[in-house]
Amino acid sequence: QVHLVESGGRLVQAGGSLRLFCAAGGRTIRNYDMAWFRQAPGKEREFVAAINYSGSSTSLADSVKGRFTISRDNLKNTVGLQMNNLKPEDTAVYFCAATPGSYSDYADSYSIWGQGTQVTVSA
Repeated sequence: QVHLVESGGRLVQAGGSLRLFCAAGGRTIRNYDMAWFRQAPGKEREFVAAINYSGSSTSLADSVKGRFTISRDNLKNTVGLQMNNLKPEDTAVYFCAATPGSYSDYADSYSIWGQGTQVTVSA
C-alpha cells in the first residue's frame, strides 16, 4: 500500500512562491496517477492539479493555470507542486492523492491521501 506525506507548506507573502512535495512510501507510485487538492476553512476540497503515471499529461484548475506546475519523479517516488505568484485565496491545506486509474478533478476518484500541508498566503 502506498502512503503519502506532504511537505513544504508555510506562511508566505502574496506574490511569493512555494514548492510543495509529496513523498510516497510503501511502494512505487509509477503506476499511479497523482493529484493535488486543497481545502480552505469552511470550504469543500477542490482540485488543483493532476499528472498521469508517466508525467506526459497534466491538468490544472483554471484558478491556478499560469501560476502552478505539477511534476513527478518516479525514481525518487515524489510529486511536486510549484506555486508562483501566490494569492491570499490560495490559502488552504494542500493534499496529495493517488489513484491506480486515470486522473480526474473529482476527489472521490482517489483512494490514497496524505495528511496535508498548510499553505498560508498573507496579503
